[in-house]
Amino acid sequence: MKRRSVYIAIFIIAILGLFYIQYKYLKIGVSLATVQFKKNIDLASKNIKRDLADETQLTFLVGQAITDDDTYFKLSIDSIQDASKYFLKDFIRDRLALNGIDTDFSYTLIARDSSFSLKSPNQFKSDENLVTFPIQLDGYLPELSKKDTVLELQFKDINPYLLSQLNGLTIPSLLFMLIIIVIFIWFLKSIYWQKQVITTTNSFINNLTHELKTPVFSINLASKMLGKDLDENKKPFLQIIRQQTERLNKHIDKVLELGKLEFQTKIFELKKVDFKPYLIKICEDFEALSKLDDVKFSYVLNEDSFLIKAEISHLENAINNILDNARKYSENPIIKLTASKVKNQLSISISDNGAGINKKDLNLIFKKYYRVSNGDVHKVKGYGLGLSYVKEVVKKHKGKVKIESHVGVGTIVTIFIPLIHEK
Repeated sequence: MKRRSVYIAIFIIAILGLFYIQYKYLKIGVSLATVQFKKNIDLASKNIKRDLADETQLTFLVGQAITDDDTYFKLSIDSIQDASKYFLKDFIRDRLALNGIDTDFSYTLIARDSSFSLKSPNQFKSDENLVTFPIQLDGYLPELSKKDTVLELQFKDINPYLLSQLNGLTIPSLLFMLIIIVIFIWFLKSIYWQKQVITTTNSFINNLTHELKTPVFSINLASKMLGKDLDENKKPFLQIIRQQTERLNKHIDKVLELGKLEFQTKIFELKKVDFKPYLIKICEDFEALSKLDDVKFSYVLNEDSFLIKAEISHLENAINNILDNARKYSENPIIKLTASKVKNQLSISISDNGAGINKKDLNLIFKKYYRVSNGDVHKVKGYGLGLSYVKEVVKKHKGKVKIESHVGVGTIVTIFIPLIHEK
């Protein structure tokens, strides 16, 4: 829970950092866009000034409008002025577009002494935070009016326009950040839901296995009491009861231990120990069992000692589990255990002559509840918990498990546990 909170905090800080960096980049982008806008305005102003310097149909019409001269037209001066306003606006829009400016504007053509003015059809209000760019005209119009003439271009607050020019960068960035946030939230919800399912499942399994402990204990106790006065010809049946009871008990313990390993790491205490005597005991016990089941078992324990940090009971269970798998998955089992020191590690290798495991299953056998099957039939009964338990135990010992297998030849399972070197 604490680790998850740290991850969430780091993610929130990272997202806030990304937003802050995006904001900074946005400010820089707006500044650069402002510089580019002013540069484009300068270029457009030069083009407008140059084109209005000569006498053309447009400048002639505008000149008649600002001098109130209707001599050449069969129209009222008001109509001439209205027409010139629209034609001049179209002309300015065209010159701005040629220089990369495509935003709303207004204009005012005015004399320095304010003796005349010609305003665009659309006029912005004075309180709209206008940006004005004056163009001092030369040539035909000032000479015609005999007055200094200025064309003022007005733009509303250009920041929205500048931001729209950056949409190719800002919108994808914001979109990707939103996608990251949505995926992270979905991931957290999935993890929370999965953890709830696992917790509920484990709680159910733990309760069930604890409930099974009582009848198993009772059966075991009853079988011992029956053995005292039982006929010799019936004792083999009693032995079967004891073996199956013990087997069931081991399965129950395995389920309980795996649940504890996954959710209560504090119960796993590593202690410095020479593991060789324990390994000898494991081999001797399995050797005795092998004689009863017609299993050919041999073992070689090299070196004088195996000094490691271990939780004895769990490591013993893990090794016994591998040995039990080698016995169960072989028709005429030939099993060999070899222990030695390899590159500062204790190597415990268990080989068998079983059916082997194909490559597809090798990547999945350590998953909880996964079992290798032959078609839809599991030849050996079980719950798919054994190797999951082995991997968890070895992981707690800071070691690793390696499996080599060939179908029809056999399997070699090797456990590596770090050794302690005495000074």
